[in-house]
Amino acid sequence: MNIPANLKYTKEHEWIRVEGEVAYVGITDYAQSELGEIVFVDVDSVGETIEQGAVFGSVEAVKTVSDLNMPATGEVLEFNEALNDQPELVNNDPYGEGWMVKITVNNPAELDNLLDAEGYKAIL
Repeated sequence: MNIPANLKYTKEHEWIRVEGEVAYVGITDYAQSELGEIVFVDVDSVGETIEQGAVFGSVEAVKTVSDLNMPATGEVLEFNEALNDQPELVNNDPYGEGWMVKITVNNPAELDNLLDAEGYKAIL
């Protein structure tokens, strides 16, 4: 199981990586393996400010649909358009090419409420 140490995690299996003024958000390696083959990622919240813990989209696998929860309050700046044609990027590279949205983080202190890699491993 790949759990990079440079990310923060939610108990709902999303990750966030802050890079300067923006942050990337996606689902964890564990989440994509549990969901199975991902066939569609639906994010219609670009331009909206989403509260920490609120739903910003959904991911559809062959047998199920799962909500995507925002790890930290922020404005959704961009959806990873590559996922429209290649949703399997989430399965193949969940922490790289399979990122889902870029956001601004409105309150960096919220990141302190998230799990580090060791904390995330402990809940699996």
